[in-house]
Amino acid sequence: MTIDRLGPLDPLSKFNKTDKPEKLAKEVTADSVAVSEEARHSASLRQTADIVRSAPDVRMDRVEEVKAKLQKPDYVDDAVINTVADRLLDVFGV
Repeated sequence: MTIDRLGPLDPLSKFNKTDKPEKLAKEVTADSVAVSEEARHSASLRQTADIVRSAPDVRMDRVEEVKAKLQKPDYVDDAVINTVADRLLDVFGV
């Protein structure tokens, strides 16, 4: 019986062959980010909510305006009192 030689004696030698790799041309590209309309809308809502949370609960300019109006004796009359009373009743659902 005859055994013919099929390859080199070292079975790993065929894997050790290294061809010079071609240098890949690197393209210079800038990084970019794409933002969806849904994300923009969500960011806008969050920004608005943050502004509302940071606003004071009492607007001192309006308080001062009402105080100045109440100091005038001709401002408080029956029409103003009835309007305020009606609005209070509406707020409380009576």
